[in-house]
Amino acid sequence: MNVRNLASRLAISFATTVLFIAPGSDVALADEESRTANLPDAPIPKQQNPSQQPSQLQATIAILGKRSVFFPELAFDKGPLDPAQKFELAVDETIAPSRFLGSMITAGIGQARNALPGYGQGWEGYGKRFGSSVASNASSHLFGTFLLASALHEDPRYFVKAFGGPRSRILYAMERVVITRTDTGRNTFNWSGVLGGLMAESLANSYLPDAERTAGKTFGRYGVRVGFGALDNVVKEYWPTIFKSLGITKLVPSENSDPGTVTPAVGPPAPPQPQPQH
Repeated sequence: MNVRNLASRLAISFATTVLFIAPGSDVALADEESRTANLPDAPIPKQQNPSQQPSQLQATIAILGKRSVFFPELAFDKGPLDPAQKFELAVDETIAPSRFLGSMITAGIGQARNALPGYGQGWEGYGKRFGSSVASNASSHLFGTFLLASALHEDPRYFVKAFGGPRSRILYAMERVVITRTDTGRNTFNWSGVLGGLMAESLANSYLPDAERTAGKTFGRYGVRVGFGALDNVVKEYWPTIFKSLGITKLVPSENSDPGTVTPAVGPPAPPQPQPQH
């Protein structure tokens, strides 16, 4: 067979292939689509195990930390606060409903005991006692939550323990009066909380009646402040449980609706992890 005959046969074969295959290309595509349509759908990812979801109590603490104005000092994140955030927290604590309620109660008790007798009795006396309580609370937050906490690098927030029996939780709440966290997460003496209250009571001598400006009266008021601070911590320790039992979380958007909400930090602060040596 010569080269010309071989080339002719190859040309005829190529033309025949084009004529028969090209018209059937649509059919081939249709067959492929039919086979693809019969394939099962892509597998749906499994839902996250419920045990891996944050507990309802943790979600409640997160809601309180992000949205509650009653106890704005409840911590929901272990990250440190910068000085601007500590100042904002001091303002939030000053105008929190819990502080006004506390001032109303202490003013009523003081009036019943005739404490600060220079203020007298009646609504005028009650108003003066209430006003002095609000003023001393505001200065305590300014000194303790902002100025001293920023200078000493202490965390002025309250970290809920949220586990253990009542005795251990109450003791934990009371000891937080004198123990706090540093900005790096270590336990330390609560200098900002202890000195902040004492500085506030010292400043109160500038507007209290003259008979209340002695050292003995100043330390007496400071002792009452420390006692109420311990009681306040116990209420804060159980406040997430109280909040959840009231069903208030049903009136608040779910945690997933707020991208800023993070899993709350519960329990005693963990010690900082040692950095790997390079």
